[in-house]
Amino acid sequence: MNDKKQLVVIGGGPAGLAAAIAAKKAGLDDILILERDERLGGILNQCIHNGFGLHTFKEELTGPEYAQRFIDQAKALDIPYLLDTMVLEIDDNKNVTYINHNDGLRTVQADAIVLAMGCRERPRGALNIPGYRPAGIYSAGTAQKLVNIDGFMPGKDVVILGSGDIGLIMARRMTLEGAKVHVVAELMPFSGGLKRNIVQCLDDYGIPLKLSHTVVDIKGKDRVESVTIAQVGPDRKPIAGTEIEYPCDTLLLSCGLIPENELSNQAGIEMNRVTNGPKVNESLETSVEGVFACGNVLHVHDLVDFVSQEAATAGAKAAEYVLHGLEKSGHEIPITVRGIVRYTVPGTIDPARMDNEQTVRFRVGSVLKGGFINVLVDGERKVHKKRLIMAPGEMESVVLKKEWFTPETKEIVVESEEA
Repeated sequence: MNDKKQLVVIGGGPAGLAAAIAAKKAGLDDILILERDERLGGILNQCIHNGFGLHTFKEELTGPEYAQRFIDQAKALDIPYLLDTMVLEIDDNKNVTYINHNDGLRTVQADAIVLAMGCRERPRGALNIPGYRPAGIYSAGTAQKLVNIDGFMPGKDVVILGSGDIGLIMARRMTLEGAKVHVVAELMPFSGGLKRNIVQCLDDYGIPLKLSHTVVDIKGKDRVESVTIAQVGPDRKPIAGTEIEYPCDTLLLSCGLIPENELSNQAGIEMNRVTNGPKVNESLETSVEGVFACGNVLHVHDLVDFVSQEAATAGAKAAEYVLHGLEKSGHEIPITVRGIVRYTVPGTIDPARMDNEQTVRFRVGSVLKGGFINVLVDGERKVHKKRLIMAPGEMESVVLKKEWFTPETKEIVVESEEA
């Protein structure tokens, strides 16, 4: 069966909801959200801690409260959505094939598509951890769902590998539920999470964070009995004689998030090797015309408020594409990165299509204290912003101004500079 829609949004989490709402407000009437879970809201439904919404709503909300604000808006605007619906394929004509219990296998032809599938956790199989394969090893997000939604405690004696935000938050959550969290071990010499989460989730509860440490052994055949960690050197290889064994029944893994881009690859979209998400221009349009990307499927964010801002741009631009057509790019200026800046989103700017101000988001690859962020346009410095500290766990941003660019502009550089 074939249908026709102006816009199909794949994903009903914070990114998909914000994109659909923005597209509706921009004049699109024929929108469909496809969500594989049984409810809208995405991963926020299991994030019952507070700290969301400070930028968007100027108040502190829990994850479900933040999601509900957008769900209420989507329902008030009468935006249709399908739950328990898995998208199987996107082809080069923007045909979206999905399946669910009610409709069976169905294809909808879209004028435009917004990709908002979010991200997934890096599994144990990708980490090369030695030892047995017993019960009691969970990703931090799986443990979060078990505790916060299913009401099930994964274990009582816990070791956490990786200091991503989910792992830090679960250290506190497991402690509040009566578990003993012995240690959080991090392979890198810096944390992968927000500083506020280190303070509020570890320091406040006396949970040690051991940087430059990793798991070198897991004991137990039926259930985890102990986990051994060791210090690693600059080559990230364990240093003999530094091993510490922790008797425990649970190991949580918080070792990074990967954008969920199987559909993007299938659609032939050009990908960014650093972010593992699509390459996009200033309109958040991918290399396939009329297909836009936003949120954690594009690059992993630290704050959901930034996801919502980015997704609103993608939805508005998708609406503009459908209703009026985006101006054909005649002058795409690449953004080059230097220093410890790893990537930028977007990766190219067309001054004719950009708004008067353009937010460019990026992450750094290591810690820099007392440095600067510079923006250079054809060698001329336009931004020289001091930063007390920059770390991989926290997203950075700069604002570009349309007035800086001429038809002759060839290069934009975003770079870090040591003090």
